[in-house]
Amino acid sequence: MLLPIQDENPTYSKPVITVALLSANVMVFIYQMILGPAGEQLFIFGTAVIPYELTHYVDRTTFAIPSTRYAYPAALLPFPLTLFSAMFTHGGFMHLGGNMLYLWIFGNNIEDAMGHGRFFIFYMITGLGATMVHVLSDPNSTIPMIGASGAIAGILGAYFVLYPKAKIKTFVVLIIFIQIIYVPAVFILGFWFLRQIIGIGSDDIAWYAHIGGFLVGMFLVRRFKRPRSRRIIIDPSGEW
Repeated sequence: MLLPIQDENPTYSKPVITVALLSANVMVFIYQMILGPAGEQLFIFGTAVIPYELTHYVDRTTFAIPSTRYAYPAALLPFPLTLFSAMFTHGGFMHLGGNMLYLWIFGNNIEDAMGHGRFFIFYMITGLGATMVHVLSDPNSTIPMIGASGAIAGILGAYFVLYPKAKIKTFVVLIIFIQIIYVPAVFILGFWFLRQIIGIGSDDIAWYAHIGGFLVGMFLVRRFKRPRSRRIIIDPSGEW
């Protein structure tokens, strides 16, 4: 197991959007908890993306929840907006915690490289791209999809392109070997991407969304990265 803890990659601006996104995800999760088990389930079903609903343009209340005889509850938001609401809903503490850890470690540097506004747009676009890859991978699925993983995968793809040599402080567990070491980002993120490919078909995790988000992030990062500012150097003689 390789678990990143922090990166050794300084930033030069405050990660206000990263913190705002992290806070929004946490607040939504707290709201879910307040609803209680039954209310939380209704909230998840009501804010999730359901591929079949998108590809067949039918209301989710017309088909049953998998492995049950019950119909889905109505969406809590107008149909297209569930594409965005699903990005802020999580299925449990571990789901939320893992996503927020990666957002906190890698998001600040990408925000620093893009600027606040561009970073927010990038985050939303990679999240949507990841969702569409997932939908296309199984257009007839009626399993709800939730989580920020796709958008955060886009951040990882961007980091992979911009900072492959950055040192990542990593908790490593290999059978009896337990150690904290510094590992290049290209290795940590490459291993993460490989894990997504290996995981395809093993369970109900949206592996294709992770893969899609990562690739979209790699493709878009240069287009969203702000140009380097020109530096004006004045020598001691006073000449430019």
